[in-house]
Amino acid sequence: MRYPVSTKLRTSALKRIRFAPVALLAGIFAAVLLSLSLTGTLSGFAASITNSSNTAGSGTLIMQEQNAGATVTCLSTDGGSVSTNSATCSTINKFGGSTTMTPGNTVNTAITIKNTGTASASTFTLNPGATCTQSTNGSANGTATDLCAKMNLVITSGSTTVFSGTLASFKGAAASAFTMPQAPAAGASVPFNFAVTLDSSAGNTYQGLAASVPMTWTFTA
Repeated sequence: MRYPVSTKLRTSALKRIRFAPVALLAGIFAAVLLSLSLTGTLSGFAASITNSSNTAGSGTLIMQEQNAGATVTCLSTDGGSVSTNSATCSTINKFGGSTTMTPGNTVNTAITIKNTGTASASTFTLNPGATCTQSTNGSANGTATDLCAKMNLVITSGSTTVFSGTLASFKGAAASAFTMPQAPAAGASVPFNFAVTLDSSAGNTYQGLAASVPMTWTFTA
């Protein structure tokens, strides 16, 4: 004799069958998590290094000019700061500044150019101005108009002759006219001597006159 199965019992059985795989998967996942917690990680050996201090910085290139007694100093930063790094030095007269020269008389002026920066210079140049300017000196003045051609200049650095010629040929001279010493390393100095001579052939018409040529020293790196 068969007894009818209630609808409630049939539904419960179907639910148990439906959720059985879900429960099985949940159990497997829990077992995997437990295994990982006991063994640490799935990876093997590992090693690492972190570099926490990685920097690079720029150096400085600063020029210093001093007279022989080191009583006068000019710096390229005197014009403001290292950002401009260009200055005018009117307190060191490379031609000596004498106003009483006579024919055949020589005036020597010694200076040093130093790299006071932290970077070595790669080039070192001397560039004279484009003009030699003649002016009067005092109240009694001769009528000559070519004093620049009567003023001879010899620039030396140690045993090396950097330049030799008149002020007329010095003005605007190209780089090839100069034999410059090696560009100085950081902290190194280079000596120079300027010998200016009034030509022995200068006559009365050259009295009471003066000549000047500006010049620019340059380091690059």
